Amino acid sequence: MFEELMGIPAHPLLIHAAVVFVPLLALAAVAYAILPFLRPHIRLVLAGLAVVGPISALLAKLSGDAFFERMRERDRVTEEFVPVIEQHQDLGTMTMWAAIALGVVTLALVSFVGPGGAAARTAGGPGGTRVLSVALAVLSVLAAAAALYYVVRTGDSGAKAVWEGQ
Repeated sequence: MFEELMGIPAHPLLIHAAVVFVPLLALAAVAYAILPFLRPHIRLVLAGLAVVGPISALLAKLSGDAFFERMRERDRVTEEFVPVIEQHQDLGTMTMWAAIALGVVTLALVSFVGPGGAAARTAGGPGGTRVLSVALAVLSVLAAAAALYYVVRTGDSGAKAVWEGQ
């Protein structure tokens, strides 16, 4: 299912979605978390990115797994090259999980931290709303950093695998 799109291997096409949407999600989440004046302007876009970013990472991961299996079945991968691809797969898995975590935290941020800076819902009184806002902002920044790190590491390992060859 994730092997081809119109006769072209899906993985090289789908990774570009993850390379665009996951970093956009990370940057927008950090902006929403630390720049309250931007919140009303990016709220809906950020919510959309919180869904699209993790889905694009998942599709890139699934298409990469299918692509690797296809290449193995056709004996297009040497045994010496398998560890390189497996390392790339492991990084892709971490990217997928980091993107999912960022998406979940971002949806919580958008849901509970309103455009004006106050928590959108009461969470144990006025002090609880401030704690929730700060906690979600910190989690968003940490999750964004992890997602960006893994996108870069995964992309670098994939590019080296392609350009340095088997």
